[in-house]
Amino acid sequence: MSVTLLEQPPPTVPSEPGPYRRADYAALPDEPRCELIHGRFYLSPSPIRLHQVVVLRLGRLLDDIAEATGGEALVAPMDVHLADHTVAQPDVLYVSAERRKIVRTWIEGAPDLVVEVLSPSTTRMDRLLKLNRYGEAGVREYWLVDPAARTIEFLVHDGEHFVVHVQDGGTWTSPAVPGVELDVDEFWGAVERKVGP
Repeated sequence: MSVTLLEQPPPTVPSEPGPYRRADYAALPDEPRCELIHGRFYLSPSPIRLHQVVVLRLGRLLDDIAEATGGEALVAPMDVHLADHTVAQPDVLYVSAERRKIVRTWIEGAPDLVVEVLSPSTTRMDRLLKLNRYGEAGVREYWLVDPAARTIEFLVHDGEHFVVHVQDGGTWTSPAVPGVELDVDEFWGAVERKVGP
């Protein structure tokens, strides 16, 4: 099967899905790694070390919370089937104990919490297309983590759209996903101890 693999999303969210669907995604080879977002295939570039350190730290944190609460935390690559035209691979995801039925061979539906770690090549995708798809699918909370700026934007879905909360230090306690907390200062301190300032 010949498909078009895109490197960057368009500047705005397309009104109509592209031509590809979940069955087309399933027919692709494992490499190069890509995601199906709103009916179009986008290449997923290999991340840098800082990105992976951040993913590992957040994955550990959420996995510890999942162990305590009966939820499930996973890191990329893990297919999340949000719609027939969208199969995303978020950097980190968390599913609460109450919604564990969506955890199968893949994730069949919207996780409670999705984390994307920004990089220059993925920022527009994470802030535009994925934001839109995650909101439509029913993700309750979305974290946009910027390792270069050492910031995290916490986006909480209010039933209609995501509302942004920027936590500058202190502890983030999720209003949408019970049991999820992040000590922001300690998190960035741990990252810097690993990779340097």
